[in-house]
Amino acid sequence: MELSSYFSLVGKYKYIIIIIVLAMVTASYFLVKNLPDQYVSSTQIATGIVDASRHLLDSKDNPNAQQDQINREFSNLTEIIKLKKLVDNVSYQLIIHDLSSPAPFRKLNHKFKDLSPDAIKHALVVYRAKLQNGEPLSLYNADEKGLNELLISMKYDERSLRKDLDIERDGESDFITITYSSENPELSAFIVNTLSKEFISYYTVNVKQNESNALDFLSKLLEEKRNTLNNKKDSLQQYKIKNGILNVEDQAKDIFAQMLIYNDKKIEAERNIQSYDGAVKAIDNRFNPKDRQYIESTISQYNQSITNTADQLRTLNDEYVHSGFNPSYKPALDSMQKQLTAQIDNTSDKYITNPLVNKDNLVAKKLELEVTRDLAKYSVQSIDKELADLKAKYDRLVPFDAKVKTYESDITIASQEYLDVLNKFNALNLQSNFSIKLMQVEPATPDVAEPSKKMLLIALSGIGSLVICLLVLFVLYYLDDTIKEPIDLVNATQLPLLGSLNLITGPKPDLKKLWDVENRQKMQQFKELLRSVRFEIDQELKGGKVLGITSLVAGEGKTLVATSLAYSYSAINKKVLLIDGNFNNPTLSRTIQPKLFVEDYFRNNSYIERDNSSISVLGNRGGDITLLEINDEKNIQREFDDLKSRYDIILIDLPPLDSLNQSKEWLLFCCKAIAVFETDKGISRSQIQYIDYLKHLNLKFAGWVLNKAAIRNHSKQSKH
Repeated sequence: MELSSYFSLVGKYKYIIIIIVLAMVTASYFLVKNLPDQYVSSTQIATGIVDASRHLLDSKDNPNAQQDQINREFSNLTEIIKLKKLVDNVSYQLIIHDLSSPAPFRKLNHKFKDLSPDAIKHALVVYRAKLQNGEPLSLYNADEKGLNELLISMKYDERSLRKDLDIERDGESDFITITYSSENPELSAFIVNTLSKEFISYYTVNVKQNESNALDFLSKLLEEKRNTLNNKKDSLQQYKIKNGILNVEDQAKDIFAQMLIYNDKKIEAERNIQSYDGAVKAIDNRFNPKDRQYIESTISQYNQSITNTADQLRTLNDEYVHSGFNPSYKPALDSMQKQLTAQIDNTSDKYITNPLVNKDNLVAKKLELEVTRDLAKYSVQSIDKELADLKAKYDRLVPFDAKVKTYESDITIASQEYLDVLNKFNALNLQSNFSIKLMQVEPATPDVAEPSKKMLLIALSGIGSLVICLLVLFVLYYLDDTIKEPIDLVNATQLPLLGSLNLITGPKPDLKKLWDVENRQKMQQFKELLRSVRFEIDQELKGGKVLGITSLVAGEGKTLVATSLAYSYSAINKKVLLIDGNFNNPTLSRTIQPKLFVEDYFRNNSYIERDNSSISVLGNRGGDITLLEINDEKNIQREFDDLKSRYDIILIDLPPLDSLNQSKEWLLFCCKAIAVFETDKGISRSQIQYIDYLKHLNLKFAGWVLNKAAIRNHSKQSKH
């Protein structure tokens, strides 16, 4: 797509575009010249939203969160101002003013100008009642529907008022600006002031009432949640008192820790018992039975005191185990152990003169080990008893633990619910104390008229109509798939282009005299382009002499191109034979009226005489016939070979490709073929098969000649 083609299309319709633009400008002038001036009134409402003191107690320290909250509050206020209820109240006050005031803002519409005093009085009663109750007019009531139509006729209805009403926050400030534009300065000021008053009143009464209702509801809910939480706590406390439980989890931990200590002590005692048994057995192995009997009988009278001491030691050890291995018992145990050791040693000293004196130390050591072993065994028994008691206590706590956890879970849920309600209550209470305080900063007053926009509207109408025209032309250009430029033809067919021929305007030219010396200046551009095409054809023929000239469909100008090429070759002293091969439409034969015809020549081998212009013409009589029906291919080829020997160039005006069978027969005898395509025509789907056929000709197809092209310069067209 080339913009140059689009600009050419615009240039083609430029006068129509100018007429449309002028018509639109003229119409706009008459439409806007009687428009009334516009008066704009505005007022500002201070909200206090951006006051930093309101956010000192905010739980969020994120400035972005605060800014989002501020934006939401401004958005909410803006939407409240636009409520239908508030705009309806303004509508009622406007119509009440106009119906009751000697200086109304607007005169009654012609449909209602004949209202009787009673009708006006009735209307005022209804409007005032609706204003007082804050109710809309019911369209299902015939009377109120008529009153609504009165509002619409005065342009006081909600939709009409919203159209010229502008409500927005003033930048990043604390103010909301309300602006209204109308043809009456007092009307604009009245609407702005009335809407501000209605908004402040509505917000103060309704929003505060909503906050109060919410606080009452949350206060009652908070009391219920507090009572529920206290009841749950009392139930848990009573259960613990009833079952003698202080803290199940701590008690269980203590018991389990004691069990671990007792297990460690038991393992240690069992390990000591094994070591003591081994030591006693080792001492016994060092005595023979006679020695052991003598020593034991000798010291038996002293064993009673040792036994008594050992019993006391076992009793003290039992108390030590039962106390949970209290360190305070350790000194007494050590003292008793030393006493027992001394008694055993004393027994050994009294019998130093005994013949067995060398072994009495072993006997004393054995006795000491046996006493210590027995003490360890007794400790194991005591530990087992304590472990059994601890396990019983631990098992007893399991059902209590499940019940206590159930109570504690209920308390946790109740506590969370209570805290959630408390937070909401505190937040709402804080918001209520720091709520927005609305205030109209300055009442709106009538102002001067706004600068007239009539000229701007007229200019916009002209520009708009121009843009629309250009857009329509662009759409037409974009949707136009016709061939306008040589490059379009090349891109559409993917076949080469030999050149272009411009459109010949005026009367039909005499091609025979066109190349005479006296007509040298006539149709100069056409002749230059034709010479360029002739040159490209010569380059393609490369010594060949038979050139077929065809087109996709009839009417493309191939006969004119063939004739023009014939005279062009004649101008450079070439012997030219021009053959009319189009049996269906022998235009060339009807125009030139030759003496010899294809049917006769290829059937009888008649002789062709050349005229003085070095051009011979072989016509046809037309009809339902093809070339190979005149003679077979071999004979026709022989005749063509003979013609090649007598002529420098043979040009055949072929049938169009929509008569493909006839074109194929002629192309059998052509060295090269060219196709003529007319500008501003498209390629239909049915013609794609003909283009594919040309592609299958491969090198035999020399290229396109674009006919009736819009040539922008006189330079020669080169092959693409």
